[in-house]
Amino acid sequence: MNPDIEAQIRACEARLCAAMLTSDVAELDALIADDLLFAGPTGQLSTQAMDLDLHRTKGTQFVEFVPKELEIRVWSEHFALASAKIFLSGMFLGNAFAGDYRYTRVWRKGDRDWQIAGGSVSAIA
Repeated sequence: MNPDIEAQIRACEARLCAAMLTSDVAELDALIADDLLFAGPTGQLSTQAMDLDLHRTKGTQFVEFVPKELEIRVWSEHFALASAKIFLSGMFLGNAFAGDYRYTRVWRKGDRDWQIAGGSVSAIA
């Protein structure tokens, strides 16, 4: 594993957590690829535009965002996989949620530095 790339992904994950908690749309736009394909907790697919719009309109609001663990696999100089267990609480489209969730994200290094190109999130039972 390349420790420099792993450190870069850890830094990106920390930036992402902070941006999600505060709905920092500009930072999220920098961290999420234009061609994102992401599967939400119910299996629905979303794009970068959909995700940014949910934060912009307060459709997604996080109250707590507590990372518990993070595993990273570096595949190449341009691709890495991150799997994070995070305690979340907040509101999604008017519905409250709280609990542990597993995020899996594919990070891709392109012209705009590291960005999330794909991933999924699911509740941990």
